[in-house]
Amino acid sequence: MGGLRKVTEPFVASGPAGVAVRTRLKDLAPGDEKVLRLVGAYLGPLAAKDLAARCRDGLEHSADTWAARKRELTPLSSSRWAGSITKASHDQWALARRCQLTHVQNLEAGIRTLTHRLSLPIGQKGSKKAPGGYRSRREWHTKARRLHVLEDRLEQKRADHAAGRVRVVRGGKRLARSRHHLDAVQLTEAEWRELWEAERWFLAADGESGKRYGNETIRVSPDGEVSIKLPAPLAHLANAGHGRYVLAFRVTFPHRGTEWADRVEANRAVAYRVHLDVGRDRWYLTASWQTPPTPTIPIRAALAGGVIGVDMNADHLAAWRLDVHGNPTGAPRRFLYDLTGSREHRDAQVRHALTRLLHWARACGVKAIAIEDLDFTADKTREKHGRKKRFRRVISGMPTGRLRTRLTSMADQTDIAIIAVDPAYTSRWGAQHWQKPLTSSNRKTTRHDAAAVAIGRRAQGHPIRRRTAPPPHDQSDRAGHRTVQARPDIPRREETRPRIPGPRTRSVPPGRGANAGDQCAQHRSGRTAEHGFWQQDSLPLSL
Repeated sequence: MGGLRKVTEPFVASGPAGVAVRTRLKDLAPGDEKVLRLVGAYLGPLAAKDLAARCRDGLEHSADTWAARKRELTPLSSSRWAGSITKASHDQWALARRCQLTHVQNLEAGIRTLTHRLSLPIGQKGSKKAPGGYRSRREWHTKARRLHVLEDRLEQKRADHAAGRVRVVRGGKRLARSRHHLDAVQLTEAEWRELWEAERWFLAADGESGKRYGNETIRVSPDGEVSIKLPAPLAHLANAGHGRYVLAFRVTFPHRGTEWADRVEANRAVAYRVHLDVGRDRWYLTASWQTPPTPTIPIRAALAGGVIGVDMNADHLAAWRLDVHGNPTGAPRRFLYDLTGSREHRDAQVRHALTRLLHWARACGVKAIAIEDLDFTADKTREKHGRKKRFRRVISGMPTGRLRTRLTSMADQTDIAIIAVDPAYTSRWGAQHWQKPLTSSNRKTTRHDAAAVAIGRRAQGHPIRRRTAPPPHDQSDRAGHRTVQARPDIPRREETRPRIPGPRTRSVPPGRGANAGDQCAQHRSGRTAEHGFWQQDSLPLSL
């Protein structure tokens, strides 16, 4: 046990900090769609120009430079559009800065792994904690060249991070690179151009509390009327007062519509974004706002009605309900999903699986769901897993962070607490201690089902392994003393019960115990006559 790492305590995950709901802009008039396209196409280049200026400022950015950029954009659009554009540029630069630091950390981890493996003799086998040497001289030489490449790349990234230089592509780097591989992505040049231009449009505005309906740039009234403040060069397209354009279609938000309406009527800040899905040829409106953090309940209160342990896998969620004592009840459940295809398809699959999980938890009356606090950031590199390309694709495709965030957000509306536990050894110990005992003739328990039990027990504070099994000989004590089920806070609860010297009991066979050498300590059949006089009692008179 000395080689195992320390397992951190489980904790209740905090609730979401914001809300985002989306609705479709149906039955748009030809004039409405034309105005949306013109506004997005006009503000897109302004946003690209401002983002380039923000990247040039780097670490020299200040409130004065921010105000100067906003003053430059105001005559070209409006003061409110200038504020939204500069705020979006600042957020994009900050996001790129965080991603740059993560990339530097990944390069450092890869260099450490390569340096370690190159220092070992060729063919030396590794262990569970550290990889071994490379298999051949050829592979060693290839990895040595890769080490130099990573070191040069790390030096460049460190210099960029120190200078505050970031590289951002409006529209997405993946879409930009696909321009050179149109056959692989099955797009024509015209189709790619339409996607590229739509992604680079700018039709988003941050909310402002105290203003009418929480947003003066893109305003949505409680009855669903959408109006947009037009930029100065497009003011001639206005169909309402103060240079605004009102869409003929009224929108509704099916999800959390009441909560949105309450904020709008109270003139609280709501941010909006208008987006065109080119593949479906549909327009969408997304509303988002910040929410106060929900106070987390104590973990003991959340576990009062039991817990559902959930093990996340590449194609399904394995779940099992546990009672308050840590015993699995009922049958395991599996919630399948498909993580192939587009990003929208993968996200929908995750949402549907989590919805079914939460419905089952509510039907069971359980108020807590335990999941692993997974983070595969350091485990995706090929330097660590070498030739295991399939395994690298599996862990790279598992949206661990997105699943945990979405589950926390969805569970916040159902009053179900999400408990994050340390993922150390859950799969291994679950298969070792629970897979075989829970397998029967009519139920096959998988390794993932057993891991779900281990996750739930760790959330409850119980040890993962079951209590020590009784001795093998006819469930008796001939092979040693059996143990009892002790509480988790009792020290040395997993050890065998010590033998206490004293008179022989049923658990101590003849010839053992404290009085094993004293033949006169007890009257027993089969004792020799010279040890004393023995006489059988007379029969009762009633017989």
